[in-house]
Amino acid sequence: MSTPAVSIVTPEMAALASSIDYKLDQRAPAVLLPYQQRWLADKSQVKVVEKSRRIGLSWAEACDSVLCAAAASGQDVWYIGYVKDMAIEFILDCAQWAEHFNSVAEAIEVSEELWLEGEEKKSVFAFSIKFASGNRITALSSKPRNLRGKQGRVILDEAAFHEAQGEILKAAMALLIWGGDLRIISTHDGDDNPFNQLIKDTRAGRFPYSVHRFTFSEALAEGLYARICLRTGEDWTAEGQAAWEAKIRANYGDDAEEELDCVPKNGTGAFLTRELVERAMRPGWPVLRDQRKPEFTWLPSHTRKGEILDWCEEHLQPLCAALDETHVSFVGGDFARTGDLSDFAPLLQRQNLKRYIPFMIELRGMPFEQQLQILWYLIDHLPRFAGGALDARGLGFQMAEQTAQRYGQTRIIMVQATQPWYLENLPPYKAAFEDNLIELPMDADVLADHRVPRVIRGIPQIPELRTQDAQKKKRHGDSFIAGALAWHASRTLAGPGSYGYEAGPARATRWDAAAGEQDEDFTASNSGAW
Repeated sequence: MSTPAVSIVTPEMAALASSIDYKLDQRAPAVLLPYQQRWLADKSQVKVVEKSRRIGLSWAEACDSVLCAAAASGQDVWYIGYVKDMAIEFILDCAQWAEHFNSVAEAIEVSEELWLEGEEKKSVFAFSIKFASGNRITALSSKPRNLRGKQGRVILDEAAFHEAQGEILKAAMALLIWGGDLRIISTHDGDDNPFNQLIKDTRAGRFPYSVHRFTFSEALAEGLYARICLRTGEDWTAEGQAAWEAKIRANYGDDAEEELDCVPKNGTGAFLTRELVERAMRPGWPVLRDQRKPEFTWLPSHTRKGEILDWCEEHLQPLCAALDETHVSFVGGDFARTGDLSDFAPLLQRQNLKRYIPFMIELRGMPFEQQLQILWYLIDHLPRFAGGALDARGLGFQMAEQTAQRYGQTRIIMVQATQPWYLENLPPYKAAFEDNLIELPMDADVLADHRVPRVIRGIPQIPELRTQDAQKKKRHGDSFIAGALAWHASRTLAGPGSYGYEAGPARATRWDAAAGEQDEDFTASNSGAW
């Protein structure tokens, strides 16, 4: 059976939609807001978004669905919501866009499919629009069996609220084989929900998907309330927007963070558990610590250089000489001058891609010139050095820049960490601990540093609060930052491989290449720590 297509295009929307390629004149805003445009511009085969309620993302997806289905080179679109009303609303949104594009070939169709489940007869309704291209947009019920044998694009809307998320996704993945694609859209429904795990796994790099995040505040900043005022005929003011936002947040109460800010409930706390970090730690691997008195800064340059060279030859050279020359190496560095530490973490990669930090370097009160001297000595003595990532905020910018000048800007990543950078790059470091892919020195301060990061409003970050070591000296997650930067470098920079490599004569190594464990005869200690 079928019903006539219903026009729901208001005069205001028709005026807004005068040009879908967003080339409107200065008197009218773009049809789609910036975050909606970014979502549609991403042509990844599988893309996932965690979003706030009611920011118009499904409406924008309806626009893209019409463009996809109406094109002669397009494909069928299958929309799956978790309730019937969502299916109807999406099809009506598509009808609105299709009417604007003058691309509807037939009216909206409603079909009913019957099947037996045990002794009970059940039915499912499918709402669809057929286009002159021969393709359809069809809204289905939330049953995994509905996707079997189909082809095209799948839109899983409010994925966190589907009872059979895993089965639906498994069925949807089959459509990718012949060129289909998948859009997974949802607000959060708890920290332990499979949708939230999908988001975390994607950010950790376990899945090759594209991931987006659109919060209520970001949507407001990009014109959501202004668009609402345009629809309602009200004048936009900053005061009006602030009052409206406060009202919306008050309506959600304790659920506002989850519903509006993309923070799943129970999602605030320690980023790494103690158990995860301790499992990755190896006894006997040293942390070299050096603290200089203030007067050291004012010694003649040649005196400072000589003292630090002696320190490097005594403590660093033996450790570097013990490294396996066949392993690719990277480095991560976090700079400071007074108060916080400077921390350098060499990271080596075995043939099986498991990585390890055989020792770390921590410096206090060290002049900038000598920090670079130690860092460059380390890099020059690492085997098959592929590159590094260095903190380039504030004081670190000059030293990161000089290191990039020395070793090449393609090998040194100058990182100015922001919340978006943390959101994208800290989850893979956490995944390394979860997947048992990293090893590091067993040290109380290194453990404490790795327990500093917190998940705040859904984003892992380093709080401003400082911690103290056993000597009552301030720390700020320094070795965690160095380790995370080294891991980032190992994921971002290609290792040696574009040129020939011939290993030198075999020699004793203090780190076993297969297991990363210390040899029994290795007796080096933290003699350089004081």
